[in-house]
Amino acid sequence: MREAYHAELGAISDGLVEMANLVGSAIGLATTALLDADLQLAESVISADQRVDDLQRDLENRAIAVLARQQPVATDLRIVVTSLRMSADLERSGDLAQHVAKLARMRYPERAVPRDLRRTILEMGQLAQRLMAQAADVILTQDVKVALRLEQDDDRMDELHRTTFQHLMDERWHHGVETAVDVALVGRYYERFADHAVSVAQRVVYLVTGEHADQLPTDRPLA
Repeated sequence: MREAYHAELGAISDGLVEMANLVGSAIGLATTALLDADLQLAESVISADQRVDDLQRDLENRAIAVLARQQPVATDLRIVVTSLRMSADLERSGDLAQHVAKLARMRYPERAVPRDLRRTILEMGQLAQRLMAQAADVILTQDVKVALRLEQDDDRMDELHRTTFQHLMDERWHHGVETAVDVALVGRYYERFADHAVSVAQRVVYLVTGEHADQLPTDRPLA
């Protein structure tokens, strides 16, 4: 009986890892579609988000079944409740990747990002994908040290986000209002995507330690 119970908990964890890998791949593909005005790739990202939604629903059903049948307490209860919250972060991340792809589709055959911001947006997309890959690894390994480092890595995304606004507010901006809105939106999508990756990692910290990341003593040794 206990083996079946732990198998159910393991299936929930596996579902989270799969979701994280899917949305990480999606943001990378969406970035390529955006910068290259690749309509076919954008459509594939948009349609693939259904798989993420399906996984979230499956995970929710599994978690509810565990709560109903097993009535977990202590650490096991924390695993189930935290997993539900992580799945919401990951589902929202998939939506954000889809938003990037939809912007690429809306502006096709033109490129939504002007040439002088392509490098910044490319770095934002690559960083978003990398942060989510790290979050997936943290779910799998439950490595608290790596989880805590994600917030530091996210600082670079905040810098890049500020860079996009500096471009938009520069008096030399000559790409028009529509493009300015596109750039502002896409910058926000990447910034929020990174925030969700950090949130997932922080929830793993809580899952492992029973404490929130910002409550951990700075001198506390971490396993």
